[in-house]
Amino acid sequence: MAIQIQQAVAVGKYLVEQRLRGRKKFPLVLMLEPLYRCNLACSGCGKIQHPTEILKRNLTPEQCFAAVDECGAPVVSIPGGEPLLHPQIDEIVAGLVDRKKFIYLCTNAILLEKTLSKFTPSPYLTFSVHLDGLREKHDECVDRKGVFDIAVNAIKAAKAKGFRVTTNTTVFEGTDPKEMQAFFDFLTELGVDGMMISPGYSYEKAPDQDNFLKREQTKSLFREILSPFKAGKKKWDFNHNPLFLDFLMGDKDYECTPWGSPSYSVLGWQKPCYLLDEGHYDSFKELLENTDWSQYGRKSGNPKCADCMVHCGYEPTAAMDAMEPANMARSLGSVFGMAEVARASSSSTLVIFMPTPCAIWEISSPNSAISSNCSRAFSSPSISSCSAIAPTLFSRPLMAARLISTALTGSCLARAARAFCCPVNDTSLACTMAAFASSFSTMS
Repeated sequence: MAIQIQQAVAVGKYLVEQRLRGRKKFPLVLMLEPLYRCNLACSGCGKIQHPTEILKRNLTPEQCFAAVDECGAPVVSIPGGEPLLHPQIDEIVAGLVDRKKFIYLCTNAILLEKTLSKFTPSPYLTFSVHLDGLREKHDECVDRKGVFDIAVNAIKAAKAKGFRVTTNTTVFEGTDPKEMQAFFDFLTELGVDGMMISPGYSYEKAPDQDNFLKREQTKSLFREILSPFKAGKKKWDFNHNPLFLDFLMGDKDYECTPWGSPSYSVLGWQKPCYLLDEGHYDSFKELLENTDWSQYGRKSGNPKCADCMVHCGYEPTAAMDAMEPANMARSLGSVFGMAEVARASSSSTLVIFMPTPCAIWEISSPNSAISSNCSRAFSSPSISSCSAIAPTLFSRPLMAARLISTALTGSCLARAARAFCCPVNDTSLACTMAAFASSFSTMS
């Protein structure tokens, strides 16, 4: 499945906690850049065009840990530059795994196969390999022949050693939708653990400024690329909240959440986001409190934000939207890749089917106590009628839990999640409420 259950639970609990504490601005993914230098010079990259003295710098493991601890985001993406060039990258990753952060180490994979021995497979570690298309297209994008084959061989080697591997793909103007669909088919056959896609952003420092998409171009292109997936003809495994894919196709209209994916690098906390570089702060607290966020996002009228539809600004928005009851079923589908998640014919009934046993529910038989516990948790003046039906076993075996409510609100769901906080092996509905409320994926 594209999104790990363990990650979905952790992120879901985190989102619910932030809501319960009344926080309106909080990070979901820390973009941790331990260095800027790279062993490629991609024409669409705006991260490697720094003076030599800056390209020589590395963050120390201690600086990385301090930034992660201060930020508090449950997911840490490690882009660059090329992170595998960092002499202490294995120490950084090990420290983040110890902190139970979900790590996406972004790499062009040139050094991946050679450095696999430095790492240990973990549910907290994912190698996110940059591939922008099939052989000819990708090698053109990175301006070096042979890189595609190196990356594919590295993916196979990493998978053989038990590592989780996803891919990340940037889509530019002129992309052939049919070719991109064939690329997704190839990655599916390769057996990657999920694919991430995003339109490119027109970095001011990027050498090639001619192939970045405008907003309406993005929607049109992604509608065409993803049409077989939307129609159910392709079972591509995307490491995305499905609501973000809706946004890319123009089916959702979101505003950017720029504080959702803050960036920390050798220069400090980048203002205001991973994509724009308008100065740096010494602390995350300063970034959050001193940045005039009203100056960013499409509604602000800032021309730098007008055409941006990149994941780091809009995945956090989609994650919050996933907490709305009407969107939960679709978000669940991205967590349980092999589960059957269905919306019942009644708009007030959510029916969830999933294999058992699983990492969230460990229920071996129907339990009437679950029903009474749910009823108490949902008791609220704002709800006119609410009950929960105990799980019932099916022959496959499958189990189903049905939550019925005539007025199930997001705030009520958050209260229920708080009421059910307990270990994942507990036989109550427990942390499912926290996880299901906001299951989503993040990417680098």
